Amino acid sequence: MKLVSRAQLGWAASAAPSQPAAKGVKVHYLGSPVSTKLLADHKECLALWKDIRRSHLANKAEGYSDVAYNYAACPHGYLLEGRGLRRRTGANGNQALNIAHYAIVGLVGSSGLTEPPDPMLSAIRDGIELLRGNGAGNEIKGHRDGYATACPGGPLYAWVQKGAPRPGGSDEPSTKPSASSGTYTVKKGDTLTSIASAHKTTVDNLAKLNGLKNPNAISVGQKLKVTSAVSTKPPAPRYEPFPGAAFFKVGRNSPVITAMGKRLVAEGCGRYTVGPGPAWSEADRKSYAAWQRKLGYSGDDADGTPGKTSWDRLQVPNV
Repeated sequence: MKLVSRAQLGWAASAAPSQPAAKGVKVHYLGSPVSTKLLADHKECLALWKDIRRSHLANKAEGYSDVAYNYAACPHGYLLEGRGLRRRTGANGNQALNIAHYAIVGLVGSSGLTEPPDPMLSAIRDGIELLRGNGAGNEIKGHRDGYATACPGGPLYAWVQKGAPRPGGSDEPSTKPSASSGTYTVKKGDTLTSIASAHKTTVDNLAKLNGLKNPNAISVGQKLKVTSAVSTKPPAPRYEPFPGAAFFKVGRNSPVITAMGKRLVAEGCGRYTVGPGPAWSEADRKSYAAWQRKLGYSGDDADGTPGKTSWDRLQVPNV
């Protein structure tokens, strides 16, 4: 997955209302002309996404709290963060209409760029899977399935009606091991993550093996080395602090809890009486809530349950 976060876009945390679950995901398009310049320059995609957010926030009549969608997908295969995870959508400023589903918009329109390229479809599929791991049910619909509109446009809606399959004929990344030992030729829709998964290695190993300074910058036809002298010993479990406090069980990955506590103390958010302990506690929760408030969160968004943005910004060592 190639994700452009709100932080990378220069945006603070979303002010959109929290919504922990939905029936699934609705796919949208822009419904206006979209320049084909996007196909040649990813910067144009980022500029358009920022313009969309500005226009929504400027619409005082409909009362947008943020850009309407959870994510956008661009022609280069990037997933662009909008409201983000577990946020109620507000397409057309009508929350009641959209409350049943999270929303992803493909950066295609009514003229100009109307056909979603395969990398865009892969990015939308990445977003669907990401949202499914964070409260979304299995439904995949077009905006027109709940409202009399042309959205998400003919080409994109036809794909949605097929079940939004990942290009390559599978809901999984299309990467398959190459018949020639030790190399793999990048195909349309591939990411370094999908290639690493198919070859039972890691993104870091592939990046180092191939001298890739930017793991997201791979191109169709590029040949990658996929063998290395990496130990066959299984890697230590990577702590994933989602979907919430259920992951902070007593004794589970306690070194990471300790590392988290030390980082919270360093940030001035420690609420400990004897220092960070080896397992998740009420003091940990209060300390993490203080960190969330320091980042600008409030209410339910500062309840002490870690989310991806706040966790990434805390920079806990991967012990």
